[in-house]
Amino acid sequence: MRNPRPSPLLTKSVSRRQFLGAAAAVAAGYAMAPAVECAEPGRSKVVVGAHPWVYAATQPGYDITPILPQIFADMAYAGMEGIELMHTALRPADAVERIGELAEKHRLPVIGTSFGGAMWDRKQHAAVMDDAELVITRLAKLGGTTLGTSVGQAPKKKTPEQLDAQAEVLRKIIALGRKHGVTLNLHNHTYEVVDGMHDLKGTLARIPDAKLGPDLNWLVRGGVDPVAFLRQYGNQVVFLHLRDQHADGKWSEALGEGTMDYAAIAAALKEIPFRGHAVIELAHERDFKPTRPLRESLKKSRQFVRKVLGY
Repeated sequence: MRNPRPSPLLTKSVSRRQFLGAAAAVAAGYAMAPAVECAEPGRSKVVVGAHPWVYAATQPGYDITPILPQIFADMAYAGMEGIELMHTALRPADAVERIGELAEKHRLPVIGTSFGGAMWDRKQHAAVMDDAELVITRLAKLGGTTLGTSVGQAPKKKTPEQLDAQAEVLRKIIALGRKHGVTLNLHNHTYEVVDGMHDLKGTLARIPDAKLGPDLNWLVRGGVDPVAFLRQYGNQVVFLHLRDQHADGKWSEALGEGTMDYAAIAAALKEIPFRGHAVIELAHERDFKPTRPLRESLKKSRQFVRKVLGY
């Protein structure tokens, strides 16, 4: 897939205000370009990106800010068409400028960010909304359009009252995102889908038309068949997280090196048909010792997605 031509965005004479406006326009253009090009005959409309969790897991406080240059360089090398940030990377005051520069330098658009909070706890709603306001407005300036949202794990199985509170703040974040051209999707870990998908179904009972961004590997770890999930909720699925694991349940080093049935998943995605963003999110066990640089595992994963899923 071709990348857009470089932009003369970064010049020494550009003021901060001019830079912010130009960064948003350029990033938005990058984000749209893969979809436009993929509209050609024989091409998929799905944009394939990556999430930096595997990098964050090695950093103090999971803070990727100091290593963002490496992350952007590695993902561009691997052939990604976009990056889904972690929302903590958007908190520093200069985040838009720095991330915009990296997106421009590596011609790697910001397509969205992951986001989360204890949404079931009404006492934390004000803090969650303050965080959402900051993250969404900065994400929009970078041209990002997706907010992969985790609702937070409660100490015990959530009560109807907690699920009510969760849905209440989610509706507010959905509306806030809509104002800025950002679409919220419900991103699951295991806690949302265990116990017969009690948590996720509780949210969907209250917000039936909520968009979904399932992590297919967390579905497996939560005892849910990803193929059945895609077939049941396919018309609401706008985003995917892709990862793999071995037969013993441990994560594989790269996507495609485990035993998850991605051929069956590919068939289900074709049936839907899926037309959102597919994001590779590698993760390794705490005692795992990589056999290759992360950029090579990302590259192998990208090649697998192209070969098996057709994106």
